[in-house]
Amino acid sequence: MTIPAEPGDDRHDRHDRHVSAVTSERRRLVNLAYRMLGSRADAEDVVQETYARWYAMSRQEQDAIDTPGAWLTTVASRVCLTLLGSARVRRERYVGQWVPEPVPDETEWISGRRTAVPVDPADRVTLDESLNMAFLVVLESMTPAERVAFILHDVFRYPFPEVAEIVGRTPAACRQLATSARRRVRAARTPAAAPPARMAGVVRDFKAAWEAKDIDALLGLLDPDATVTPDGGGVTGARLHPIEGAEEIARYLVELAGRAVGGMGFVLRTVNGQPGLVAQRDGVTMAVYAFDVAGDRIRHMWAVLNPDKLRAWSVG
Repeated sequence: MTIPAEPGDDRHDRHDRHVSAVTSERRRLVNLAYRMLGSRADAEDVVQETYARWYAMSRQEQDAIDTPGAWLTTVASRVCLTLLGSARVRRERYVGQWVPEPVPDETEWISGRRTAVPVDPADRVTLDESLNMAFLVVLESMTPAERVAFILHDVFRYPFPEVAEIVGRTPAACRQLATSARRRVRAARTPAAAPPARMAGVVRDFKAAWEAKDIDALLGLLDPDATVTPDGGGVTGARLHPIEGAEEIARYLVELAGRAVGGMGFVLRTVNGQPGLVAQRDGVTMAVYAFDVAGDRIRHMWAVLNPDKLRAWSVG
């Protein structure tokens, strides 16, 4: 005996599938928005706004959308595009240097959509690479449209016709935007970037030299043309401008270590997918340091002291 389906059962099933699909998209959307904005807090806000727009629709409007994930991606990307335009103005008024917000080692930051879109291996940017600080800093030099088109296509593998619908330009224009962005990335790449194991060793030695206030050891670990970019966000006593040259950096670090209040210590942590350091006092994170290492020497160090960017590091 067959029990006939109640009218509307298919619609209920479709709606339930939509609810499940929408819920499962959050992690990927945060991934996407973080890379577009360089701020975890802003990325969370974008995703919240995206979901608010979804739930503001009627059930009939939601059910009319064939692919909720695509709809959410489009909305989130467009919100990011708008925010990137205003972010430039905000960052011009920022006190000191603006550095992307560092994120701790969480699997949600290195997972995302991978599709079968053909990509030249020479152009391929992995999700892991797109998370590191050096890469995020290069993204800051791009126009909002370049950044969004590049991340959608080269990082998350969306085909250009889909990118065009999101960005509001033709596929050819989006291809050109991604090409321009790709040139910036290639020009900024470290020619002899250290593999993770070697980089971890360099950062570990750097930590020991800094704690020992050993100028000679620090000089041996710093590239002669190394740069430190501090982001204090107006924190009292924080440097406002980059520090350039190994000797000046080594002297500054030793002076900083000498002024450190008791209880301050360094912890080796993964910062944006790479070996980094976290300065803590009584379990509270005071600073996060990310590195760019070539061979056996540090070429760049980003020091984030802005407490607004360190909230995720003191939780748990």
